[in-house]
Amino acid sequence: MAIQARDLDVLHRYVQGVMNRAEHHARGVSAIALTLLGAIIWRGEPGSVEIKQHSGELANVLWVAIDGVRYAFSYNHERGTIEMRDRTLQGAVLHSFTNETTAPEVEAIFRSLGRSGRLAA
Repeated sequence: MAIQARDLDVLHRYVQGVMNRAEHHARGVSAIALTLLGAIIWRGEPGSVEIKQHSGELANVLWVAIDGVRYAFSYNHERGTIEMRDRTLQGAVLHSFTNETTAPEVEAIFRSLGRSGRLAA
């Protein structure tokens, strides 16, 4: 089940959880998680951010609509990356992010997102 993140309180709780979990077992994505959240707020359609709930707690899965297309963001434990997927958690991986990904790269990726549901060429 997912809840809509319509206010700063929900986003705050989500980011607190992500950062706490990153500190323990995902240090390679802690900084990029903050950069991605900024990009999601910048490009995301108001009211479209949803966060997965598991056992009453906010989980490491977020969906957002950008320019009419839904994207799923989740942490891949095996690869140690945050993945951006096409529409669903089972959708094609459009991009993987780590702390090695720069803020300008994130900006370029988010600027290129279009109605096709894929990164623009």
